[in-house]
Amino acid sequence: MRLYLTKLVVAGCLSISTLAVAASATPEVNKALQGTFNGVRVDYTALVERIPVADSAANTAADLVAFSYIAQSSAGKQRPVIFVFNGGPISPSVFLHMLALGPKRLAVPDDLSADPAKFKTVDNTYTVLDVADIVFFDPASTGYSRVAGSTPPNAYFSVDADARQLTQFIQAWSRKHGREAAPKFLFGESYGTMRAAVAAQQIAELKEPLNLRGVFLMGQALNIVETVYRPQNIVSYTASLPTLAAIGWHHGKVAQRGRTLEQFLDEVRLFARTDYLTALYQGNALDPAEERRVAARLAELTGLPAETYVAAHLRVSKPQYRGLLLKADGKILGANDARYAGPAGKGDPANAIYPAIFAAFDGYRRGTLGIAGDTPYVTDSPVKEGLDGWRWGAASPFGNWPYGDNLGKAMKLVPALQLAIGVGYEDTLTTTGASEYAIAQSDWPKDRTRILYYQGGHMAYTIEASLKKMTDDLRGFVNGAADAR
Repeated sequence: MRLYLTKLVVAGCLSISTLAVAASATPEVNKALQGTFNGVRVDYTALVERIPVADSAANTAADLVAFSYIAQSSAGKQRPVIFVFNGGPISPSVFLHMLALGPKRLAVPDDLSADPAKFKTVDNTYTVLDVADIVFFDPASTGYSRVAGSTPPNAYFSVDADARQLTQFIQAWSRKHGREAAPKFLFGESYGTMRAAVAAQQIAELKEPLNLRGVFLMGQALNIVETVYRPQNIVSYTASLPTLAAIGWHHGKVAQRGRTLEQFLDEVRLFARTDYLTALYQGNALDPAEERRVAARLAELTGLPAETYVAAHLRVSKPQYRGLLLKADGKILGANDARYAGPAGKGDPANAIYPAIFAAFDGYRRGTLGIAGDTPYVTDSPVKEGLDGWRWGAASPFGNWPYGDNLGKAMKLVPALQLAIGVGYEDTLTTTGASEYAIAQSDWPKDRTRILYYQGGHMAYTIEASLKKMTDDLRGFVNGAADAR
C-alpha cells in the first residue's frame, strides 16, 4: 500500500543508501533575530540544534536536528510551544517552514501562471511567533536528521515508531529548554496528521505529563482508508463530491446562480449524503431513469457531462475527474492543488512550485542562518516502493487503521485537549468531505473539535489570503487552548 501524501523530488537529495551509512556534521545555529509578526515586534532566537533520541536499550537511535524559534519574552518557560511537521511518509518540514509558519516565507503569487523562478522570499508577517514558540521537526533520514549507530532507517518506517520518535523528541526538547510545563501543540500536515494523532495518545499516556493542549491537523489523513478508491467503496465517492464541485466552481464549469461557494457546497453535501449515496447503494438494481436523474444532477454540480456519469455508473474518481474536466483543452488538473492545470502527460502541474521552495530554503539557511551550503538537507522521502515499505499498523488487508481512535483516546485522557482540522477546498488528496466524515464517525467531543476551510489545495497556505486566515485561526486556537483549564 502506498500513501501518496507528500511532495517528492529527487534533485539535490541524498540516496537512502547514503543515509544508512553516513551522517554529515550536524549544523549548529544560535542567532538573535527580530521580526514583526501580526503587528507585534518580537525579538527571538533561531536555533538549529541536535536532539538525540534513544532506543529501548537507552542507546542513541537517532540524531534529530530541529529548527526552533524561541521568543525572548517575559512569558518565558510558560510560553506555548508549537511542534510543526509535514507528511510523507516521510518528509522534512521545509514546506510548512518556508511557506507558512517560519519567520521567512516564499511568496507564491495568486497568478498560477507566474514563473516560480521569480518567486521572492519575504518576511512572514503572518506567522504566530507573537503568541508561541515554533519548533520544526524533521524525522530521521530527512532534513538534517539521521539515524545513529547501527540503527537502520527502516526501524522508523511504521506509524507507531515514527510517532514514538516525535514523542521522544518533544520530551527531550522540553527537558533541554526547561519547557516541560509549557502548553504544547502539535501541527501536522497530511501523513503528519496520522503522526500527530498517534503521538497525541502516546503523550497523553506518559507518566510525566507534557501539558498537551491542542492538535491542529492540516489536510487530515486519519480516515484515508475510507476514501481510497475502490469501485465498491461508495463512501469514497460521496465524501469526495464536495471537492469535485469546488474544483468545477473554481474552473467556471458550474453555474453560480448568485450563490456563494459555501451555499453551493451545502447543496452538494446534502445531495451527496441523500440521493447520491442512496443511488450508489442500489448499484445495478438502480432504476435507469433514476440513474439518469442523478447523473444530470451530478453534471450540474461538477461540470462533467451527464453521459460521463451514466457510462461510469455514477462513479467518477478524483483522478478521473482531474483528467476529464479540462480534457477538451488537453489539460489535467493538479492532485495536490486542482486549481493548477497543465498539459496532460507532463506530470502534476501543481508540482511546479517545489524547486522554488527548496531554492528559497537553501537561500534562507545559507544567508539568514549561516549554515554551510555543503551540509546536505534531505528533501526527498526515503520511503520508496520496494524499499522495505511502510508499516501502517494493521496485520492484514482486513485490519483497521484507527488513527481517529488514537486521537479520541488522547482527548479522553486530556480533558482540556482541543482539536482543529484545516482543509483546502481544491485538495484532491485529503478532501473536505473526508474531514467532515471523519468528524461525524468519531467520538471526538464536539465542543472541543472544529473544522476550518481554506481556499486552495493541499498546501492552501500558498495563497496569501488563506495563509492569513490559517495563521489567524492557529493564533486563536493557541490562545484559547492555552488559556483553557
